[in-house]
Amino acid sequence: MAMVFAVDEINRNSNLLPNVTLGYSLYDNCGALVTGFRAALVLASGQEEHFLLQENCSGTPSVVGIVGDPYSSFSIASSNVLGLFRLPMVSYYATCSCLSDRQRFPSFFRTIPSDAFQVRAMIQILKHFGWTWVGLLVSDDDYGLHVARSFQSDLAQSGGGCLAYSEVLPWGNDPAQLRKIVDVMKKSTARVVMVFAMEIQIYHLMEEVLRRNVTGLQWIASEAWASVEILLTPDFMPYLSGTLGIAIRRGEISGFKDFLFKIHPNQHHSSNYRKSIVNQFWEDIFQCKFAPPPEGWVGAFCTGQEDLHNVENELFDVSELRPEYNAYKAVYALAYALDDMLHCVPGRGPFSGHSCATLQNLEPWQLVYYLDKVNFTTPFGDEVSFDENGDVLPIYDVMNWLWLPDGRTKIQNVGEVKESAEGEVLTLDEDKIFWNSESKQPPRSVCSESCPPGTRMARKKGQPECCFDCIPCSEGKISNKTDSMECTSCPEDFWSSPQRDHCVPKKTEFLSYHEPLGICLTTASLLGTFICAVVLGIFTHHCSTPVVRANNSELSFLLLVSLKLCFLCSLLFIGRPRLWTCQLRHAAFGISFVLSVSCILVKTMVVLAVFKASKPGGGASLKWFGILQQRGTVLVLTSVQAAICTAWLVSASPAPHKNIQYYNDKIVYECVVGSTVGFAVLLGYIGLLATISFLLAFLARNLPDNFNEAKLITFSMLIFCAVWVAFVPAYVNSPGKYADAVEVFAILASSFGLLVALFGPKCYIILLRPEKNTKKAIMGRGTSKM
Repeated sequence: MAMVFAVDEINRNSNLLPNVTLGYSLYDNCGALVTGFRAALVLASGQEEHFLLQENCSGTPSVVGIVGDPYSSFSIASSNVLGLFRLPMVSYYATCSCLSDRQRFPSFFRTIPSDAFQVRAMIQILKHFGWTWVGLLVSDDDYGLHVARSFQSDLAQSGGGCLAYSEVLPWGNDPAQLRKIVDVMKKSTARVVMVFAMEIQIYHLMEEVLRRNVTGLQWIASEAWASVEILLTPDFMPYLSGTLGIAIRRGEISGFKDFLFKIHPNQHHSSNYRKSIVNQFWEDIFQCKFAPPPEGWVGAFCTGQEDLHNVENELFDVSELRPEYNAYKAVYALAYALDDMLHCVPGRGPFSGHSCATLQNLEPWQLVYYLDKVNFTTPFGDEVSFDENGDVLPIYDVMNWLWLPDGRTKIQNVGEVKESAEGEVLTLDEDKIFWNSESKQPPRSVCSESCPPGTRMARKKGQPECCFDCIPCSEGKISNKTDSMECTSCPEDFWSSPQRDHCVPKKTEFLSYHEPLGICLTTASLLGTFICAVVLGIFTHHCSTPVVRANNSELSFLLLVSLKLCFLCSLLFIGRPRLWTCQLRHAAFGISFVLSVSCILVKTMVVLAVFKASKPGGGASLKWFGILQQRGTVLVLTSVQAAICTAWLVSASPAPHKNIQYYNDKIVYECVVGSTVGFAVLLGYIGLLATISFLLAFLARNLPDNFNEAKLITFSMLIFCAVWVAFVPAYVNSPGKYADAVEVFAILASSFGLLVALFGPKCYIILLRPEKNTKKAIMGRGTSKM
């Protein structure tokens, strides 16, 4: 009747198809494929005769287009035939995405979105509520099987979730198959079930769900049953309440209700078929029979005087026009295509030779051309046009099944989903949604809970990708978002936080003035410097005494200064390494120690020369060890070390370096030596001088002198060599700041050793045994020996 109303409305419209009257023929497929297919064959087989019209339009009425078939499988069968003749077919209810194949169905159009969009709309709902673990039930036909393939493909591509199971619903009431399906649903952990099927299949399924008492499921309905009120029964609502569904776009047809009330058996003498269906409608509404009644009829007879206004029937409720609205739009699409065709200007037409089509010579493919370009707006405000596949601009209403406290049921609109330039846009009024749970909140339906930041997803073997374990990120790697597929490594100067959810700057390590070890070494260095200053003050104050003047007091003062420099250079090893400290520390250390050892070496040589000069004929040896020679020797020996340091700094200078090899979570600031050869030559030169000094002092240790300084030099060089022999392996095996600490300790230990061994006994005599600080005592003529 929506189609009939549309045709009558168009015929009354002077602006649309003026001077042209549309007619129609009604066919009932009776829910059987063979019936609908036979009707398509009848229409297609008579095309040539139907289009040979006279100029006055008399003759057999022409069929220029078909509105229908409502079922996808039937439309596929019919379009396979009608497509051969390019006869346009506009369906208002067939949704199978396979019908968008323009190669196979070149003349098929529809005013309902295809299942391809419906599937994407469903996925939008799943993603909106975070449902990643769902079950899928489909009907055993083209509609269901194409949906199953499309759903699995689109779901995988969108990353919106996984299918816990996919089952095919039987057409008939197959108890064994239904029990198997319900068993799968009951055992699955998926709480959301999506169903693409017809209402009769849902009805049989719900009977089994009711028998097995399968509760706690969130049902998602396809457009085929999302607004079917036959399922809103007291038995089913404990299970189906809260259902969300995709429904055909609701529309309003102005004047349609008044048109329905005008239906009367006496109106339609021109069409026996139309009269028969009107009579059947009348008999069903008023529970009567027209004469002659069937044999055995004992009820009332229909008089035709009955009043439809006195009848309460859902057929007169035009507030929820969905497939009817699509049929209304389908008729108008054909009418607008014809209207565009008739407005063609000869010589400017779209066909061969710029010709136009006319009603007298109309070929079906020519109307298909104009249908492709149809674009109009319904009085309800919906734009109607077809894309390159014959599909209408997609839009769906989102429905929710409401179970009111008083027992009433209602299917309410809670949103819409439509296509836009950005993709599918879902709009929901969540405050209106009824949830069938005690919490009145959307249920959770996931195979595995989301992995928090700091972890990554690891798929469970043999299970869908939505089933996974959460593995903590390893050290140095993080994930800063939920459900990370992998952990990312932190930059070089950063390390993972304890929670592994963000990178933090690595701790920096160097021998600092603020840590206990650094404080102790600094204190020792300053203490040694202070002691050197004190000793230097003592020697300066007692510079005229024999102990100070013995064995070249100038070398003693120079030795004290060099030891003071040794103590101070250790401070260069403490604190954050910088370029100038890295370059200066080893140079200062090397030159200071060479200066010290050179003074000691010259002292030792002087002792040997003095002893040799005391023998007959040995006086000439002293001329080689005068003051100038001693100074020159110290200067030359020290200059050699200075040259070594200069060559080292020029060729491969030490530099600060961030070492990340010692520790994963720390940056060790250290000075790389630049040239290992340069460092080895520097230490080797100090070791060579120390060894020579030790050997010479060892040879002179038993010389007959009351105050033989060679003994002190021997002991001091023994300490010095022992310290630096132990230093090398300790330095090589110490990581980071501990290598610097070892080197500082070696500097301090050897410096203290030299200071105490060489100057301790002299300070003892000067301060505590002044009676021995005489020339007689030193020359051995005192009453006692040291």
